[in-house]
Amino acid sequence: MTSVSSAAGAADELRRPLTATAVPPGDRGATRIADRVVAKVAGQAAREALGDLPAEAEPPYATVVVHHAVARIRMHLELGYPGDIGTRCREVRQQVVERVVALVGMEVSEVAVQVERLYPAQAQGAGQGRTR
Repeated sequence: MTSVSSAAGAADELRRPLTATAVPPGDRGATRIADRVVAKVAGQAAREALGDLPAEAEPPYATVVVHHAVARIRMHLELGYPGDIGTRCREVRQQVVERVVALVGMEVSEVAVQVERLYPAQAQGAGQGRTR
């Protein structure tokens, strides 16, 4: 009969809220999220914001610096042209901030967008020569 009473005591112990025996917040440790994880989340968010890109364009990628749980992000993009570059960059910034905050739980202080290359749209029936 002692095994039943000890099992009941253990169950009561699990249900009891943690009080003085809880580990103080300063002694619990910390979770550190690597910069490269934040960079991957930011790159995926940029791909979501941009949608279809020219076939020859490289996918967007990010470089990230995290300091005290605050991320500074630099996005590198290749875009089709002509198009509203300012609007596309703004959409990327917004999406990156939203996804990093939601998925990583980290504040984003800055998202700098660097457009590396523009790819001109090929007009239907146009040759390979220069266009004006």
